[in-house]
Amino acid sequence: MIELRHVTKIYPNATKGLNDINLTIQEGEFVAIVGLSGAGKSTLLRSINRLHDISEGEIIINGHSITKAKGQKLRLIRRNIGMIFQSFNLVKRSSVIRNVLAGRVGYHSTLRTLTGRFPKLDIELAFEALSRVNIAEKAYSRADELSGGQQQRVAIARVLAQEAKIILADEPVASLDPLTTKQVMDDLKKINLELGITTIVNLHFIDLARTYATRIIGLRAGEVVFDGPVSEATDERFAEIYGRPLGQDELLDEAVV
Repeated sequence: MIELRHVTKIYPNATKGLNDINLTIQEGEFVAIVGLSGAGKSTLLRSINRLHDISEGEIIINGHSITKAKGQKLRLIRRNIGMIFQSFNLVKRSSVIRNVLAGRVGYHSTLRTLTGRFPKLDIELAFEALSRVNIAEKAYSRADELSGGQQQRVAIARVLAQEAKIILADEPVASLDPLTTKQVMDDLKKINLELGITTIVNLHFIDLARTYATRIIGLRAGEVVFDGPVSEATDERFAEIYGRPLGQDELLDEAVV
């Protein structure tokens, strides 16, 4: 379970990124966060794993405050939270398998991870993760030899090898073509259903949110303006979230989804 209690984030320039956010996300949910650029989507996601420190409030992960955690306790909480970025965040000159094994660094000493000497079990986990996203044959290719969609699947495999209980995906398909977008979103949904991993995804396209999520949270100017099941996410409610009628920029070709 993830709980956000009166979470506010104020940046040094006095911009309020989040304003008194109160949310509870249950284990195993697939949640899409939608809203305009600058609405606070990335700030919210990055606050959950403390890539951003919040200004007020508290965030609880499975009964433990990540807001107050320090040192080893913070490391242990973060070990259960996998992050997927729009830009893939891979070491491009390194092999695919080494990028996936990076998900295991939280389980080992700094010396072991620097030398790259991962135990056999870790290597088996990495190959299993690559197989789950259907790119095991690319294990020894360099990451920069892969297409954008393949690189994003490597990033997904990395969080699987990490054995994360929560996946946070920040606009994971924003730089992908429609067909590849479907493949990546299908992978995330399958992992959510088969492994029960709580998945929170920032999305720009509302059709994707409706197709893949079980719950949609709408942000506007750092505040929650909608929180409900997909069945309640009508065009009218989306227009309220975006502050204007829906345009083509928020819609994806229905043939793709």
